[in-house]
Amino acid sequence: MFNSFRLNSRKLNSRLAAAAIGALAIGATAFSTQAAAAPLPLFPFFMAPPVEAAPPPVIAPQEEGSSVELPARLRRQVVNYATREAPGTIIIDTPNTYLYLVMGNGQAMRYGIGVGRDGFTWSGTQTITRKAEWPAWTPPPEMIARQPYLPRHMAGGPGNPLGARAMYLGGTIYRIHGTNAPETIGTHVSSGCLRLTNEDVTDLYSRVSVGTKVIVLPMRDRRADLGSSVR
Repeated sequence: MFNSFRLNSRKLNSRLAAAAIGALAIGATAFSTQAAAAPLPLFPFFMAPPVEAAPPPVIAPQEEGSSVELPARLRRQVVNYATREAPGTIIIDTPNTYLYLVMGNGQAMRYGIGVGRDGFTWSGTQTITRKAEWPAWTPPPEMIARQPYLPRHMAGGPGNPLGARAMYLGGTIYRIHGTNAPETIGTHVSSGCLRLTNEDVTDLYSRVSVGTKVIVLPMRDRRADLGSSVR
């Protein structure tokens, strides 16, 4: 009887071992199939970085001092202009925001300008007493009193409100000068100075000299509006 029990135990152990081996084989087959479908990383603890969206395009700022296209009437042009003033004289048409450089023979070079705002216009006759390229700017005391935040001095350059050239008028605080804000041409904007685009003031600067006569017409005088373009 004892021998029969040992025989049965051996058969049972053999069956259990076979079942275990079969289960391992099935598991290995399933693992092998899964691995073939999607291989697992060898080092799963090294996580791949998340995919980031492309950054938005960077828009370059507009270059400082870049040109602004003026309306046709404010562009530099030769016009018919009747006057008794001698060639080389500058006439400022304040109400119409024009500067005329008399050329003779009934013609003038006309430039669009910015003039004094309400309460800051003036009129009279002056002469150009000094010329400067890329002038420095020292606001006069009366301007600082009105606008105390202004700098006491600013070196010349593209960021300077006097622009590329300046022509100083007599012993006054007024100038004919360029501007770093060309969009203000054709407006009443300044504290009495007369501004042109940097391109136009450079052209005018090359045509006039110290001693040039400058006539500034009052706001009520519209005679200079008679100038018409030469076609």
